[in-house]
Amino acid sequence: MGRNDLVSGNVWEQYSKKVQERMNNPKFMGELTEEDAKRLGGKLVVADFGSESCGDAVRLYWIVDEKTNKIIESRFKSFGCGTAIASSDAMAELCIGKTVDEATKITNLDVEKFLRDDPNTPSVPPQKMHCSVMAYDVILEAAAQYKGIKREDLLNKEIVCECARVTKQEVIDAIRKYDLKTVDEIGEVTKAGTYCKSCREPGGHEEKDIYLIDILNEVRAEMEKEKQNPNNLEVNFDEMTMVQKIKAIEKILNEEIKPMLAMDGGSVELVDVRDNEIYLRYLGACSTCAVGSGETLKAIESTLKKLSPNIKVIIT
Repeated sequence: MGRNDLVSGNVWEQYSKKVQERMNNPKFMGELTEEDAKRLGGKLVVADFGSESCGDAVRLYWIVDEKTNKIIESRFKSFGCGTAIASSDAMAELCIGKTVDEATKITNLDVEKFLRDDPNTPSVPPQKMHCSVMAYDVILEAAAQYKGIKREDLLNKEIVCECARVTKQEVIDAIRKYDLKTVDEIGEVTKAGTYCKSCREPGGHEEKDIYLIDILNEVRAEMEKEKQNPNNLEVNFDEMTMVQKIKAIEKILNEEIKPMLAMDGGSVELVDVRDNEIYLRYLGACSTCAVGSGETLKAIESTLKKLSPNIKVIIT
């Protein structure tokens, strides 16, 4: 077993029986070799990751079928406490049978919930969650090695909640989309801040660079300004989030472009937004109009250029 495994009786009771069992008898601890890969007909992947918060480290072994990208076998070696061993053991088991891309979707909360004795009782005490959040990171290391790319290319922007792997942008989008007003509501929608709670506000188990309460206050302030000045685009279109871009485009479509097209029995709908390219689809009479790709398109594009002179409209 790893270091720092001695815990008091009261704390020990906060660990699920599944965690206790895997601390003492991990099922997937060990090494995989090139000989194993050859025997199983797959590619060996070996990845390492260390946690700066507690000094633990884990090494993940995969054997991947290169024809299907499925993980045939998975093992680990943990250089840390019993909690790290138990969570790494569960993580290794969860990888088996999944494709590499499917494995990258395994979150630290998935591992923690997998180790619960019952669905409503956490498997480890909150103060030890930091010892079991290496699963996602080491999986990304392994996936990046297998794909031959940098780990950063697989990261989903700035992570706010390590437990649930929720990004700042996901929190911002959720606040705007669902008009969230409290940190608890953010947790209900995104799962951020629902476990160790360090990311909710200052004073938790770990110090963070950014907290959910800060993001909430900033976004709510922006939303209030937008309500007071609905026609004042204080944010440059190029710097808007995807949700903001869609809302800004749809506002102009609904208030200016659609009424214009409706006079001739037509309409238009937003299909996609890619950077400064806006993809639209004609509806009604516009779908068969001979000038749809000419004067009508120019009028639409000219109107949408209020958002940015770099906008280009593409009719699908």
